[in-house]
Parts: sequence; structure tokens; C-alpha cells
Amino acid sequence: MNRILVAGAGPVGLTAALALARRGRRVTVLEAGDALAGQSRASTFHPPTLEMLDDLGVAGELHERGLVSPTFAYRDRRAGLVALLDLAVLAGDTRYPYRLQCEQSKLTPILLDHLLRHDGCEVHFGWPVAGIAQEPGRVTAIAADGRTLDGRWLIGADGAHSATRRALAVDFAGITYPERFLVASVHDELTGWLDGLAAVNYVYDPVEWCVLLRTPDRWRVLLPTPDGTPDSAELERLPARLLTIHDPGRPWRIAHAGMYRVHQRVAATFRAGRVLLAGDAAHVNNPLGGLGMNSGIHDAVAYAKALAGDDDAAVTAAAAERRRIALEYVQSVSHQNYERMRDADPAARAAHLETLRATAADPARARAALLKSSMIASLRPVAA
Repeated sequence: MNRILVAGAGPVGLTAALALARRGRRVTVLEAGDALAGQSRASTFHPPTLEMLDDLGVAGELHERGLVSPTFAYRDRRAGLVALLDLAVLAGDTRYPYRLQCEQSKLTPILLDHLLRHDGCEVHFGWPVAGIAQEPGRVTAIAADGRTLDGRWLIGADGAHSATRRALAVDFAGITYPERFLVASVHDELTGWLDGLAAVNYVYDPVEWCVLLRTPDRWRVLLPTPDGTPDSAELERLPARLLTIHDPGRPWRIAHAGMYRVHQRVAATFRAGRVLLAGDAAHVNNPLGGLGMNSGIHDAVAYAKALAGDDDAAVTAAAAERRRIALEYVQSVSHQNYERMRDADPAARAAHLETLRATAADPARARAALLKSSMIASLRPVAA
């Protein structure tokens, strides 16, 4: 009965499983799908996440598939480049003073391969968790077809629509943004189109803000899309919207595009009996700043450390601390990023852009800002 169950074979669930396996625990991962998800989804890895993945022995392989991004840029639709922040100022704070651009779908096969090298660890695909039963010292995962598996603990990392969370009847309060977010991947090379373009660019505008980011395979563009219009109509006007970012004299070459709703929500508790909630099952936020997947991986590593120690109080403390960080840091920073990028007050916009310029020009201010945006400050005290 020392087996630990994990619901969900995404980057969070597999990180939790591998972290437990490396601490000598037997783990079974239960994945609803028939295979690992192939969607690119999140694509930014922050410095402390890279440190954690290095400790798990997978950072090297991830780097082989990724793109090192030592800088990121703040831009304005009208003014162009506003500020370029260089993570090199964090060289004394982390062994990875940069972001790594790499789709999460490139990480999960690496995690799976390493997990299955450990005796007593397994992954069951086509095993959707639909119910949970608990008794002292044991938790039982119940599949939709009635199959059951017992474990000492269960980590629910089965996404924003988590069946684990619903089975526990844990409230998931928060907001849904009025805009939908449209993400397009393009075959075009944007570097020659816009001066001072970094691999990650946050472009401010009160109406048509956007994010331009590079992945190893292609550029991606994120655009806000108004509520109440058909998805088909918004996809039809995408080519014209891309031309307002830059007009090369021809249409952009769109590889694929999709639209989704964005939420800011946090579970009422991250621990319910012998079940822990992690990643999107516990907290969701807008993608501005690349905090979601990273904070989920941080959940996974914190839980693995606590569970491996067989200390109930440590497990409770880890769940409470991860919820505190989700509320006070992840939700706060991501929502602030959203509000600032779309601020319609000219004076407030001008003041914020000037603050960004001053921050980039002052190494001490840049370090303080980057400790926060890189998520280092959310995890450990840092010296001034």
C-alpha cells in the first residue's frame, strides 16, 4: 500500500511521478487519454523550473529540444521596442539565467521515458479517473468503467476540468475573462520584420495588445478576441489582424490557429484527505508571463518531497504553501500583466512604459524585477 497514484500524464503529473520515483516510491500514473497529449500549449520554462528538471535528470534532453532565450522584450504597438530585459543579471541567483522556449509536448515524452526506467513505476493510458474513495491510510481511484486502484496517496494533476477535483467536490472559485485568447502559429520568420525582436515579446496596446514568442519550430502570436462573436468569424479575420502587426506585402503564412477561454481560478483547498491537487487541477491563470505550467511543476516537486518523507504535517504544509503562492503570486502577477498590457489610460500607460525603460537601464532594478518574473522570488528568499 505504499504505491502513490497520479491522475494525469501531462508535465505536472509526470514530473510528480518522476520526482517520487527518484525518491524510491512506487508510482502509477492514470491518464484518461490513449497517449501523451500532442498539443504544444505552454512553451516557456523559467530558471527555477529548469533547476528542478535538472535535479530530476531531464534538463539536458529538454535543452536539446529547446531554444535558450536570454532576454525578453516589452514593446508598444506605436513606439516599438520599449525595454529589453536580460536575465544574465540573475547569474548569481540561478544556474539557468535564461528562459528556455520549448513546447510542453516535448517534455512529457522525456519524463515518461525516465519514469519507466524505475522499477515499480507504470503508466496506464485510457484510465480516466471518475471517482475517489478514501479511508484511513488509503485512497482508491475509480475509473468511469468501474475499475479501481488503491494507493497511499493520490496527486490530481488532471487539468483544469479535473475529474479528481470534481470527485472531491472542491470549489474552484474565480473569474473568466471576457475576451477569448486566439493563438496562431506561423511559418514566417519574424526576426527580420521588427527591430529588436526577442524570443519573447509582450506588446502593449489598449485595444490590440499581443504576445509574440518563438518556439523551436515556429513563431506564435497571441491576440485577445472580443466576446460574443463566432469563432469562425474571428479566425476569418485573423490574416488581417496579423498584417497590423507587420505587413510584409503578402499574407502571413499561418500554420494553425485556435481559440480558448481564459480563467483565473484557485481551488478552495489543495489537500482533501489523502488527495493533493496540482497544476491546472488546483489553479489556472492567464498565460501572460508563462506562470501556469511552471507553477504546476513547482507543485509537483514540492509534493514529492513532502510525500517521500511520510510526514503528514509536511504534506499539509506543502499543500498550504503551494496554495498561498498560487493566490499571492501566480494569480496576482498574471492578472497584473493582463491589466497593464491593455491599460487604456494614456497617463498610466506612459508611466508604466517609462518604468520599464528605467528598470532595463538599471541592473539592480532589473534583477529585482527578474527575480519576480522568473518565479525565483516565489520560491525562496533572495539577498538584496
